[in-house]
Amino acid sequence: MIITATWLHDYLELASNPPVTIVDCRFALGDADLGRKQYETAHLPGAHYLDLNRDLSSLAGVHGGRHPLPDDRVLGGKLAAMGIDRDTLVVAYDDSRFGFAARLWWLLRYYGHDRVALLDGGYTNWVKAGYAVNEELPVVAAVGNFQPQIQSGAIVDIDKVRSIQNSPAHVLIDSREPDRYLGNTEPIDRVAGHIPSAVNYPWQGVSTPEGFVLPIEAQRQRWAAISPDLAPIVYCGSGVTACINLLSLELAGIPGGKLYPGSWSDWISY
Repeated sequence: MIITATWLHDYLELASNPPVTIVDCRFALGDADLGRKQYETAHLPGAHYLDLNRDLSSLAGVHGGRHPLPDDRVLGGKLAAMGIDRDTLVVAYDDSRFGFAARLWWLLRYYGHDRVALLDGGYTNWVKAGYAVNEELPVVAAVGNFQPQIQSGAIVDIDKVRSIQNSPAHVLIDSREPDRYLGNTEPIDRVAGHIPSAVNYPWQGVSTPEGFVLPIEAQRQRWAAISPDLAPIVYCGSGVTACINLLSLELAGIPGGKLYPGSWSDWISY
């Protein structure tokens, strides 16, 4: 689930290892072209690029939030074109404390593909470790046979969220920064605040400022106030950084976490 730069470097060095598909997910909400430009300048050897807006989301509509889930047939075709099949290990990275790579991590698992990992420390740590980067585009030896197997139980819609708001069997988790949760500021969406009954667990609490995931025990302590008997439903602004909290829940050994993909931006559209 989490791999180190050293592990990935050593794995790539040994030619006898099965192929691994590396995906660069760098992105910036304030500059939608920045991640692609960074990729074109330099990336991990052999890495492909997937863009949050163009690849990991579909076009936004009136409802569904700012980053609706992508069409599984479209993204599935792109993943197959990268040579991915059901046995391929996929490694995703970004430079934003898993802010965008976790979206791909979650999507692959949503598609039934569990052989996916996140690069601890991201691109910056890879470079600091002295490992090679280049600007060469990857060459795919053969198109993979990637067939999304949708795990429909991994998501909920607005009707489900409304129905469990005051349910003692569920906990609704807001993954945004405290100021956005409290409604003190809202730099992106047109309405400030949070979904009634939601508790706040900011996604930044999953990792260090340098982008290294906190140890398992720290993840467990982070969720100590959440009863293991509760079914967690997680949201953020548009269903992207909420995936980091789903990662944290899994690391902490808390099963059954579900994503509200539309998140706050969908909630306020009604």
